Amino acid sequence: MDYYILSYSHKNTDIAMREALSLDIKNPVTKEFLEDLVDNKFITEAVILSTCNRIEFILNTLNSEKAEEFLLDKLSNYSKIPLEKLQKCADSYDNLSAIHHLFSVASSLDSLVVGETQISGQLKSAFKFSYELGCCGLYLSRAIHYAFRCAASVRNSTSISQNSVSVASTAVAQAKEILGDLKNQFALVIGAGEMSEICAKHLINANCEVLIINREIQNAQKICDTILSANPNAKIRAESFKDLSTYINEIPLIFSATGAPHTIITSDMVEAKDWNRYWFDLAVPRDIECAIMERSDKIQIYAVDDLEDIVRKNLALREEQAKIAYGIVGRATQEFFSWQQSLNVEPLIKTIRALAKDAALKELNKGILKGYLPKEYEKNIEKTLHNAFNTFLHDLTINLKAVANTPKADSIVESLRFLFKQETQERMLESYKCEYAQDKTLP
Repeated sequence: MDYYILSYSHKNTDIAMREALSLDIKNPVTKEFLEDLVDNKFITEAVILSTCNRIEFILNTLNSEKAEEFLLDKLSNYSKIPLEKLQKCADSYDNLSAIHHLFSVASSLDSLVVGETQISGQLKSAFKFSYELGCCGLYLSRAIHYAFRCAASVRNSTSISQNSVSVASTAVAQAKEILGDLKNQFALVIGAGEMSEICAKHLINANCEVLIINREIQNAQKICDTILSANPNAKIRAESFKDLSTYINEIPLIFSATGAPHTIITSDMVEAKDWNRYWFDLAVPRDIECAIMERSDKIQIYAVDDLEDIVRKNLALREEQAKIAYGIVGRATQEFFSWQQSLNVEPLIKTIRALAKDAALKELNKGILKGYLPKEYEKNIEKTLHNAFNTFLHDLTINLKAVANTPKADSIVESLRFLFKQETQERMLESYKCEYAQDKTLP
């Protein structure tokens, strides 16, 4: 079994290509795509992490080359991007490099904004989605939960996430740079996800008045209630999404971050105005039609990739901490493979049987030396003891082999290693927990 990752990110693709490849968990196609992946004979498990900055295909494979060939062909059919272009742009990783990349992503070292904390939640959601579909099991569960452990270590051992900057907060910072001060400005936030909530909070902290709209107004109202509970004087309210066309022609500052699979602000909705408007499109696929800027020099649209200048400044400030973080990721990668090797049930079964045999022979020799047992019966007694321990260990052996390929195997194996004093490294029982573990045998 091999770990394999195919990666498209802000480092190797532009936003248009990432839009075409986007497979967010809210997209109905994602379920079918995942199920088709694990139906392939060379792919045993799959997780798709799709955010505004990246699309990661995290696989466990029987043959990485064949798996990549199938995945690229399927991606080309889905995205309508030529196979050659997909091959040229992709970064691919296997085994050691795949785990190192996964840990770097989870620790936000590979993010557009180094140190941002959203990626952990996005990875957790992607993993949960795949697991509940039956597309992810023991091997990717191990890797992803160890990735969370690595990310926690990076956060606790460095200051890389202190005062962390997200794409949303970067957008607000860019608005401040353009307008000088957001006090008494009026901003429209479209959407009610995490990105929208972060935007709203940063805008309120900058003394900006905020109107938030969403197709389900109750979700927008929840954000308002959260912000008002912490800051009763905040100027924020939720309104109906049906008036979107009116709002975009009345409010100069817009931050849009919906999960819509298509644009929600199109050219025909925009009225000509004689004042400047600044729109921040934080969604992938994009919420705002690009052609709008071509029709009006009074509207400036910033997409995710346009925020890189601020991101570079952020990266420079965190460079030293990033070096420390990469050291943690490197060590965690090596530890992961050592730990995984220790979870093989066959060596553990042999060890338990050997311990039982050694204990029996030790007590037999004591009995003979002290005269409790006649020497001439030694072989017969040894055989009887051996049969007794085989009988005693029979059910344990059968049950241990039965759970070997289920998500709960790791905690069982480590418990036995602890009970039989076979630990050789830090235990993972408390730090590696798969909350989605079920008694499901994996292929």
